[in-house]
Amino acid sequence: MSKQKQPLKSGEKILFGIVSVFIGLAVIGYVALETYRMTRAEPLYENKTSYVFSEEGKLGSVLFRKSRCTACHRALRNGTNMGLSLDGVGSVRTLDWLVTFLAEPEKTYGARTFDHGPRPKEAAYVARMSEQDRHAIAVFISQLKSEQGSSSAAMPPKGGSAFIDNMIGAWAPASWKERYTDIRTKQSVESPNAMQEPKQEIKSSAQEIPPPVQGMNKPQELNSEQQ
Repeated sequence: MSKQKQPLKSGEKILFGIVSVFIGLAVIGYVALETYRMTRAEPLYENKTSYVFSEEGKLGSVLFRKSRCTACHRALRNGTNMGLSLDGVGSVRTLDWLVTFLAEPEKTYGARTFDHGPRPKEAAYVARMSEQDRHAIAVFISQLKSEQGSSSAAMPPKGGSAFIDNMIGAWAPASWKERYTDIRTKQSVESPNAMQEPKQEIKSSAQEIPPPVQGMNKPQELNSEQQ
């Protein structure tokens, strides 16, 4: 004898109705955003990353793709988001650091990494590549640059930022004002063109340096010696 399906209760109907409304609004919003983006003459968001590759950098780009690095990382806005995006990393890490990291990731970083390191880690094969191939990939990554104001840049946007000021006011402890100097204020006083200089002190309560290139890494300390 088959069981008869019981009708939904009032609370269940309301719950399903609310979920259906949210799903419907999400679909409508996505379609509207994509339609707006596709019909714009210019990109929706300004691109703040760039690259100029040497011959070795071009070779490294080919090796990067053939070695399945794009299975975890994004570079040139291609790949996946399983790992960190490498666009702009060349403005944060030096070529020497990248070369050493690819050969000895955990020793270079000084801590365990998520995928890079000894077997059975998924990207253990990188350290076993030839020194020439690793160097080419490191050159490729080092030539992925970011402009000032990019999320992967060491320098904040030029001029004032109401968003940054509000975040500092809401979350930064008062003691930080004694320990750190707002680099935007300091450089505007010292030199009007200081923000354009490639190597500047990056000790600031208004920013964070992006994490290292590979793996699940801890935040870097803000000091004046980082590139």
